[in-house]
Amino acid sequence: MSGPRLELGPIREPLGLVRALQWFFSIFAFATCGGYAGGVSFRVICDGQSNTTVTAPFAYPFRLNHATFTPSLTNLCNKTWPADVHLVGDFSSSAQFFVTVAVFSFLYSMAALAVYLGYLHLYRGAGGKLPLVDFLITVAFSFLWLVSSSAWAKALTDVKTSTAAPLPNCHPPAVTCHPTGVTPMGSLNVSAVFGFLNLVLWVGSSWFVYKETNFHRPPPPPPAGATPTAVPGAM
Repeated sequence: MSGPRLELGPIREPLGLVRALQWFFSIFAFATCGGYAGGVSFRVICDGQSNTTVTAPFAYPFRLNHATFTPSLTNLCNKTWPADVHLVGDFSSSAQFFVTVAVFSFLYSMAALAVYLGYLHLYRGAGGKLPLVDFLITVAFSFLWLVSSSAWAKALTDVKTSTAAPLPNCHPPAVTCHPTGVTPMGSLNVSAVFGFLNLVLWVGSSWFVYKETNFHRPPPPPPAGATPTAVPGAM
C-alpha cells in the first residue's frame, strides 16, 4: 500500500471544499442543539400570601416530562396542586437522532477529507471502488439529514408549544399564575437551520462524488503502444 502524499489540490476543488463545509457546519448543528439548557418560570400569587417564583429547568435531550417545577408547587396555595407539576412531552428521540447524525457526519467528513488530501492517488486509482463507496455513504447521509432535520424541526415546534403552556390549576383570584419567561431558543432555531443547510451540502456533495465514480468518468485510455485486438471477419 502506498504511503500518504499530501495534496492540497482537492481542497480547492468542489469535492474537498464541500466536504470541509460539511465538517464545519456539522459542528454547529450538534453544538447548538446538544448544548442547550433553559427553563420555564411562573410567578404564583396565592390569595393573602406572598408571591413565589417557580421554575422548571430543561435541557437536551428535551425530556420535558421529567422537568419539575421548583420549589415544589405542592407546598403552595394551601396544596392547590396535590402533586408535583411537570412539563409535557418527551422529544428526546428526535433530538438525539439529529445530534447523532450530526456527530457521525462530522466524523465521516473529517475522514473523507483525510483521504482526499493524503491518499487521493489511491482514491482515484482503486478501480472506482472507493469513489463508489464514498458516493453510497454520501447519499445515505443525505437521506439521514433529510429525516433528522425534519423530525427535529417538528420536535422544536412542539417544545415551544409545551413550554408556552399555562400552569394548571390556576384559578384567580385564589391562585394567580403569571408566566415570567422562557429561556430564549435562538440556538435551537439555529440548529434547525444548520440541519437543512447540511442537507443541501450533502445532496450537493453527492453529485461531486458521483463524478469520481466509473458511472461518470470515462474509461481510461489503453496503454501506449498497445496493439488493438483484431475483429474476426473484418476486412
